[in-house]
Amino acid sequence: MNTQYSSEPFTQRQLRVGELLKQLLGNLFLKEEISLPNINTRVITITEVRMSPDLKHAKVFFMPLGGINSDNILKALIENSLFIKHKVSKKWSNKFLPSLHFVLDKSFDYAEKIEKLISDTHKNDD
Repeated sequence: MNTQYSSEPFTQRQLRVGELLKQLLGNLFLKEEISLPNINTRVITITEVRMSPDLKHAKVFFMPLGGINSDNILKALIENSLFIKHKVSKKWSNKFLPSLHFVLDKSFDYAEKIEKLISDTHKNDD
């Protein structure tokens, strides 16, 4: 998986294509148009899609509802990424559809950890 992401800010085109792909994937999962073995796709939330500068690769950040069963869901998404790409291609209007690379979004856990540290610091000040 050679996904070269530059250190430069995202272009408007990358952001626009990423948002379009995010909405498509979210709708497909919500409407259960993509069925994965032993996984309820309605619990999967697509939080962000980051496009490579050449728009050939998409890093798809997701979070299962409540963070439950996240490792199994990640494994299922990775194993079925070509099937998911095929389903997305039926609704994709751009010329090329990027390769999908699924990543568990841990930003919510990180934000919760930071908030806890801040609140603990305020409790110690009292």
